[in-house]
Amino acid sequence: MQSIEQISERIIEEACALRASDIHIIPREHETLIQFRVDDELIEKHSMKKQICERIISHLKFLASMDIGERRRPQNGALSLSTTNINVHLRLSTLPTIHEESLVIRILPQEKIPPITHLSLFPSTTKKLLSILNHSHGLMIFTGPTGSGKTTTLYSLIHYAKRHFNRNIITLEDPVETKSEEVLQVQVNEKAGITYAAGLKAILRHDPDMIMVGEIRDRETAQIAIRASLTGHLVLSTMHTRDAKGAIYRLLEFDVSLSEIEQTLIAVSAQRLVQLKCPFCEGHCSPFCKKLRQKRRLSIYELLYGRNLSAVIKEAQGEVSQYHYPTLKDVIKKGIALGYLYPNSYDRWVVHHEE
Repeated sequence: MQSIEQISERIIEEACALRASDIHIIPREHETLIQFRVDDELIEKHSMKKQICERIISHLKFLASMDIGERRRPQNGALSLSTTNINVHLRLSTLPTIHEESLVIRILPQEKIPPITHLSLFPSTTKKLLSILNHSHGLMIFTGPTGSGKTTTLYSLIHYAKRHFNRNIITLEDPVETKSEEVLQVQVNEKAGITYAAGLKAILRHDPDMIMVGEIRDRETAQIAIRASLTGHLVLSTMHTRDAKGAIYRLLEFDVSLSEIEQTLIAVSAQRLVQLKCPFCEGHCSPFCKKLRQKRRLSIYELLYGRNLSAVIKEAQGEVSQYHYPTLKDVIKKGIALGYLYPNSYDRWVVHHEE
């Protein structure tokens, strides 16, 4: 009979083999379900006795330095796991439910960051993104929901800038998900007084050429990011907005003036990770086939820069402006027409978001 340690490792190794992004351990009345999220789909993998799953959760909580005795409050933790088959970083989150604790494990493989040329569905977008890196100062914002590949895009861009322009790059993140030897990484630690705002102030004294801020989530961080881009630094950051235009209105909500936005904002990108149509399977791709395919998802981008960006800023001022740029809707339509994407990609990413 396998030990709890072996069962836990086997579940994580199985998820890594399928290149799943999350493992869900969901308690039911009589048993516990284990599901994997593979390319936005939840796949039911196992049904186990509740006692075994309770012990698995306790074992993983112990490894992640979480409080094993506390089951009534949500908890977060992290751990790195290395076996003969895998080397991954795991983020754990528990949630008390009516049937015991539920656990979600986010899998962050410690693989090399893919080059920027391998990320986009359309190569023309990659060229535009790289051309923006030539700016010596300014602010570039990447928007999109959680899990849309923003961090991967950011790291690909800063690695390119490091190798090709030899820039001094410092990142400020909460938490640092991808460890990199090529850049100086700072982790937000609010207990120790390193907030986004305090960390950014300290970073500015370290003579960086480029700064990557994990997320602009409040007024103070927005103000310092703007100030950093005004004083000769290229600042790359993320935001949670529905589309590229939304980032301008979000900055205004954070009390950034329109004149500051005009002076600093170079480009805004809205991003989604879309599933590539399987060339072998009719309809949906089977889990076994998914395991064998190297490229299953690529990014699509809505890029707002140059004249179009100026026109959108004028629109935010209340002026009537003429502009047209390929939106996410247009890019997805193009991908479906060329046979790269499933037709339901349009319903998932466009129709759903326009309701």
